[in-house]
Amino acid sequence: MISFLTRMYAAFTNGGPNFERFDYNPEGYYVHPANRNRDFKVSVVMPVYNAEKTLRKTIDSVIRQTIGFENIEFLILDDKSTDNSRSIIMEYARSYPNIVPVFFKSNNGSPAKPRNVGIDLAKGKYLMFIDSDDWLSRNGIEVLYKLMEKTGNPYGIGRTMKVEDKKLVITGEYNSCEYRESINPCTIPHIFQHLGPTARMMRTAFLREHNCRFPDMRFAEDKQFFIDVLTNCPNISTTKEVIYYVNRYRDNKSLVSKTSIFEKTDTNLAVIRHVIKKNLPENIERMVLNRLYEFDCITRLFNRHHFLRSLRKDKYYKKFAEVLETTKGLRYDFTENFFEPWHKVLVDLFREERYGDIVKLIEWSLKDITKETVIRDGLPYYRLPLEEPYQWARVSMLALYQDQVKEADRFLLRVKIYGDHLDKLNAFVIRQRDNELNEIQLPIRHAGGELYEVEIPFARLAELSSASHFMFIRYYDYQRLYIKMNTRRIFDYDKRQIDFYTTIGDNIGVNIK
Repeated sequence: MISFLTRMYAAFTNGGPNFERFDYNPEGYYVHPANRNRDFKVSVVMPVYNAEKTLRKTIDSVIRQTIGFENIEFLILDDKSTDNSRSIIMEYARSYPNIVPVFFKSNNGSPAKPRNVGIDLAKGKYLMFIDSDDWLSRNGIEVLYKLMEKTGNPYGIGRTMKVEDKKLVITGEYNSCEYRESINPCTIPHIFQHLGPTARMMRTAFLREHNCRFPDMRFAEDKQFFIDVLTNCPNISTTKEVIYYVNRYRDNKSLVSKTSIFEKTDTNLAVIRHVIKKNLPENIERMVLNRLYEFDCITRLFNRHHFLRSLRKDKYYKKFAEVLETTKGLRYDFTENFFEPWHKVLVDLFREERYGDIVKLIEWSLKDITKETVIRDGLPYYRLPLEEPYQWARVSMLALYQDQVKEADRFLLRVKIYGDHLDKLNAFVIRQRDNELNEIQLPIRHAGGELYEVEIPFARLAELSSASHFMFIRYYDYQRLYIKMNTRRIFDYDKRQIDFYTTIGDNIGVNIK
């Protein structure tokens, strides 16, 4: 049999790379046979489709890992690219024998099958996924590998950073807000809110034992996969260290941006039906379905400008009727655990066919930046643009600026806080807007009744970069409570101007110059 490199040489010397010369297996893909008997610490699985512009940066980020690239099996699965991606993959494969090219004979339409083939082929004890337009931090694999080895858990997760043109944003902060060892995943209330493949490491044998597979979908395939993974995990571990960078530069287009809201809702309905069939314990099913119903089928379907602009809102209502149909056999009211109580109002309005009021509610949500809040019987509420009984909707937490005092070496900020989680307040945070890794944290203390105080030393403010920063009170370890304020205070310290200002949403911020 002609060797792989001989075959490639022949392909390149006869008018360019002709990948059709490969002996594709009955499943429709060809695997480079080199080093298939070796074991590795970690297998990295990367689907590729027409990624020539970003591919080198992604591959290099895996090669340069501090764990040592010789400990990594890098499975690169090309889904019948029509650009120069396959040639780039082969260029790297010639230099690194632990890069395993896998070429599909025809395009599969989504990353699902390439990732599944990657799981089947992986020789590493642990497995990670990476997309061909993203990249890893230099020590990302080593951090998660050591965490997994220490705890023996089947799943570990670190911090994901979303890289925009002028901003670096923490994604899914509840996953990585603190170092945790061997915890039940369902102790993190938002654990099912962010279910992409980023910054996660899993034991390969665990995935195979529980038959965790990506479904054949154009959208939401990773959502269903990670629901299956997490609902089978007795314990997981997390770290605050940055593992993964998601490419959200303006010129980077993805399949998600090309999928219509109705196609997305159809795939989310398929995931909902899949979850219901699993017959999970009720408390876990509630958590999983809450994400799918509230975020995917209410926020994404209705609470977007495409709904307000649409001249065919009846199509939205028809699709949501399909969503409600799936709730009829549930053992509980699916709206009970909504994170935003006004979403329950939307469901009630839909059931009463008050479609005009639904439009009013979404206009209020999207266009009314400074929403009116009131305190009733000691608890915070939104005033909605509707008539009774839908005039009010609870707010879980509300912070209102009270006053501020400049002292010799510090600034005393006092706020009133109302809501359901007053015993879960963690800290006062000042975080840089264009780089969320830069922040300072200060203690917050109870001063009696609804009043709380924060001492902000001028020396700590001087540590901040010359940039705009937003402020919030952290509670439940990762949730943010912004402080409503309608005043402004500017002063100088150590040759720098410190400007406490009000944002367009009437929240307090600080600009350092």
